Amino acid sequence: MNQVSRYLPALGRILIAWLFVSAGYGKIGGFEGTVGYIASQGLPFPVLGAVLAIVVELGGGLMLIAGWKARWAAAAMLVFTAAAAFVFHAFWAAPVDQAMNQSIHFWKNVSIMGGLAYVVAYGSGAFSLDAREEKPLVRQALAA
Repeated sequence: MNQVSRYLPALGRILIAWLFVSAGYGKIGGFEGTVGYIASQGLPFPVLGAVLAIVVELGGGLMLIAGWKARWAAAAMLVFTAAAAFVFHAFWAAPVDQAMNQSIHFWKNVSIMGGLAYVVAYGSGAFSLDAREEKPLVRQALAA
């Protein structure tokens, strides 16, 4: 395996995950503001929603960076990102002066979903905790 295919998936995971980790961490410090924003969108149980957002963003992001259970983390983050795009960035329903900004955020989320879908499909790559855990299984299969 060449160095690009060994290390580039890790770089991609870190770049995607960093957005989530920083957002999740920010939600902890600004918890009341996060709850208020969720409530302003008319969603039920805004406190639970804020806690769920922190768990998915911070927890899933750290799992993705480490490459531990990366497919599961990426799948959860993909669903979360899709929901966030449609609920919080509905540019088609935004006032005219906010439509462009919301459109940019919506399509940014769609692009992030593409990267997460790639991790779901192909895993975390060679430089990850998942790869370390898979090696004994591969050796056992080859020895059989």
